[in-house]
Amino acid sequence: MLGVFDSGFGGLTILRKFQELLPQYDYMFLGDNARAPYGSRSFETVYAYTLQAVRRLFDLGCPLVILACNTASAKALRTIQQHDLPHINPNNRVLGIIRPTAEVINTYTKTNHVGILGTQGTINSQSYILEIQKLYPEIRVFQQPCPMLAALVEAGEISNPGTDYFVKKYYQQLLAQSPDIDAVVLGCTHYPLLIIRSIVRRATIRQSILSSKTKSSHRVLPTISPAIPKWNPASPKAAALSITPPTRRKFLTRRRKYSWGEALGAKGWNYERLLFK
Repeated sequence: MLGVFDSGFGGLTILRKFQELLPQYDYMFLGDNARAPYGSRSFETVYAYTLQAVRRLFDLGCPLVILACNTASAKALRTIQQHDLPHINPNNRVLGIIRPTAEVINTYTKTNHVGILGTQGTINSQSYILEIQKLYPEIRVFQQPCPMLAALVEAGEISNPGTDYFVKKYYQQLLAQSPDIDAVVLGCTHYPLLIIRSIVRRATIRQSILSSKTKSSHRVLPTISPAIPKWNPASPKAAALSITPPTRRKFLTRRRKYSWGEALGAKGWNYERLLFK
């Protein structure tokens, strides 16, 4: 069974992509919506919460855990991989989504000017800058923190004038840093839903982001597809994770239901409250 962890509901965007590309596996999703968002929390707090979630998913039978949360990937992944995993179970794996995105970013830009929209924690960690410049030193990276967006998604406020205002504000602030930005990374799993609901439905804003025919076109790269783990389905270890038919389980730390849940692939799933030990 593959575990997917996020600080809230945003990780369902990653989970949905996993299901599309690797439908043969069982999945368990854990969203810590009771303590979301993580973006403004300290390194120590994010690390403690993330380690707690990883341990819980291991206990529930997931030998591979994906940190769908960018902030957790930025602040906790390296420490868990290097310090905790050897003591917990050296055969298990914990993967993040920042490095896989960095590995493919060169295919999305022609100007070598890339923008990052992320939480305050992800931006402050400089993780995207470090990972991208390790691989592609010629690429310039520009960052814009978006402190309100994840909280708005968790509150269910994804389609109203106030949300649209903040999305447009942050996006314009990012583009103001360089007129040559032609690729924008949505560095938070909550953001793709905001882009769909708050931007795409407005043609005037959509033209400036997605249209390749306009002068100010920009390519938006959600951290979804690049985050699919390099997991060999033919390996004995991988085969042991799958049963027929595949099962899907989702756990939350606080029960909350929103009408837009189906947009995140939540239809047909049973939410169960899960309290950490």
